[in-house]
Amino acid sequence: MKIIKYIRYIFPVVGCFLGLCVDMRGQAAVADTSGLYGERQDSLDAAVSVYRQDGNFLKKGSPIRTEVISSAGLHKMACCNLAESFENSASVTVGYSDAVTGARQIRLLGLSGVYTQMLDENRPVMRGLAAPFGLAYVPGQWLESIQIAKGASSVINGVESMTGQINMEHRKPTDEKPLFLNASVMSDTKMDFNLASSLQMGRSWSTVVLAHASGNIKSFDHNHDGYLDEPEMLQFNLANRWLYYADSGVQVRFGIKALQDSRQGGQPGYDRSEYRLDNISSPWGSDIRNRSLNGYVKVGIPLASDNSQNIAVVADYTLYDMDSWFGSTEYMGRQHSGFFNLLYQYDISDSHKLTVGLGSMYDRLDEDFSRTVFYPDPAYAHSEKSGTTDLFNAGIFGEYTFSCGEKFTAIAGARGEWYNRDGFKFSPRATIKYSPAEQVTLRLNGGRGLRYSMPLVDNIGVFSTGKAFKGIYGDHLLEDSWTYGGNITYYLPFGASDNTYISFDYFHTMFGQQMVVDYEHEQNVIDFYALDGRRSYTDNYQIDFNVEPFERFTVAATFRYTEAKIELKDRGLADKPMTGKYKGVLNLQYATRLDKWIFDFTASVNGPSRVYSFMETLTDKDGNLLYPDGHTPVYPMLYAQVTRRFKGVDIYIGGENLTNFRQKYAIAGAKDADGFVNAHQASFDASAIWGPLMGVKFYAGVRFTLWKKNR
Repeated sequence: MKIIKYIRYIFPVVGCFLGLCVDMRGQAAVADTSGLYGERQDSLDAAVSVYRQDGNFLKKGSPIRTEVISSAGLHKMACCNLAESFENSASVTVGYSDAVTGARQIRLLGLSGVYTQMLDENRPVMRGLAAPFGLAYVPGQWLESIQIAKGASSVINGVESMTGQINMEHRKPTDEKPLFLNASVMSDTKMDFNLASSLQMGRSWSTVVLAHASGNIKSFDHNHDGYLDEPEMLQFNLANRWLYYADSGVQVRFGIKALQDSRQGGQPGYDRSEYRLDNISSPWGSDIRNRSLNGYVKVGIPLASDNSQNIAVVADYTLYDMDSWFGSTEYMGRQHSGFFNLLYQYDISDSHKLTVGLGSMYDRLDEDFSRTVFYPDPAYAHSEKSGTTDLFNAGIFGEYTFSCGEKFTAIAGARGEWYNRDGFKFSPRATIKYSPAEQVTLRLNGGRGLRYSMPLVDNIGVFSTGKAFKGIYGDHLLEDSWTYGGNITYYLPFGASDNTYISFDYFHTMFGQQMVVDYEHEQNVIDFYALDGRRSYTDNYQIDFNVEPFERFTVAATFRYTEAKIELKDRGLADKPMTGKYKGVLNLQYATRLDKWIFDFTASVNGPSRVYSFMETLTDKDGNLLYPDGHTPVYPMLYAQVTRRFKGVDIYIGGENLTNFRQKYAIAGAKDADGFVNAHQASFDASAIWGPLMGVKFYAGVRFTLWKKNR
């Protein structure tokens, strides 16, 4: 076919701009313009092949330390959404923002997920208002893979990646799967349904339709504290993605996604219209309604017949609405976000490549915030903010890559941008990969990161407290950090595969400016202030080991240790509160011949974290201190899953948190006459979460795949 000829000889370079890199056989592998991410199946005329795929592995050829969670890895858990896809990884830690909303947050390199740039096929997503719940809005069954790149990565998509990037690859329009269905149900009544349909319409057009619905029939209060363990939820997602290949070599990708989500948590019977702060009998709770609409387009154009020069345009727009109530607190927000990139790539020779471009990000925030709490000082009993805020940055960037085969790669990049509130900023970044021997790979990278903070929604748990707000909670501080580190990977000559390795990495992040959210400066107060010369840094160490001792049995073990420090107003330099010291993960998988049966087992141990000062005096029902040494306890987590595969159908059952460990007394504060925490008092706090809120859960599900017949 004529189009295959063009794909073979024109698209290899253009595709890199759009997240599509096509090899000389017409098969496709994903790579962004900096070559960070792993392979994907994506061809117009491909034969279906079946092979075993590692669930989690390090990308061997990547210049930056990149962990890949493949589709096989996504199937190891129930994986109802992105937040539940990292249980096999020690790099990313996932927890709850509070005990009320069900919002999940990640930590990478010991820092909050807002410092990790989330990418949807190399387009920045989950920014601003979308950050608190964004992880729950990406169905795991929509994804083909996840790539976790640590450290200061490419400047091409901006410099908001302070600790790294997490890039999501969705199912492709050119997949050989006209129909994929997944349905699951959990013992807590949560149900999840996903649909994906990839269709090819001639040789130029293809599309994929993605649909999702999830929710729970009932919410429970298993620990009998008077508050629901998880909110009542109902979510609908719908997306449609298109791909166009032209005979001229031009390719176009575009798509649209819509979302609606509602969730209500806290005490049963909460009604935002009837709640009264001065009526102790009024049930306290949260009521949140989120809606989102996203559209994007990517265009790649070859400029030279020898593929040495190409141009690409990427544009993305998101509208996000968040209407939320927390007791008497009201936060209504609307965000318009735009992202634009214009890129030019010139392959000077086999060893030299230059990418330059223009880029910008724009956020318009309409916020209406009102909050009243009990506090002796009337000046701080009421907090509010309303109006429109424009956050904008635009500038130029360049990235030069020198490579010497597989042995050595060096990437030097920089962005010069104007920020509408802070003026001009220069952000350099550099990466080096060196393989002195075939079995050894060394990586080094470092650079500057910048992002505008969103003090309230970045820390949405503060709404689930009775504490007063002080300081600059209404400002959008430009946070400034430097991250540098490296990785050494040694591939070992044993095992049933060639993917036996041991890997060690270290990363250091330090802030020049940061929004500090201080629970400890004053009793029953949350103080928001700028770092302003104080110290804030993290040191992160991790070791990974992967081996297949014998055919079809894989062992993956990883351990991460984090030292996170921050200088607070009163305490001086101290451990960052609620940040786990370490995490270890062991994953075992065994598959029978032809993968008819697949057995997965994951065990993790989660280290202690320093608690807030107000938690040091908390006691259990017998009067014993909950945290006698000022730290949370070490706790284990166990997961197991069994999958039976038939022709086109997978049936799976599994369990989560099999140790049935859960955080006790997740709701802190003075108790009322019935023994429940009184949410109408200043001491009320449902945001001090460090462990799982739900006990053991079991689930069952089925996956159905209709494969396209070979042509």
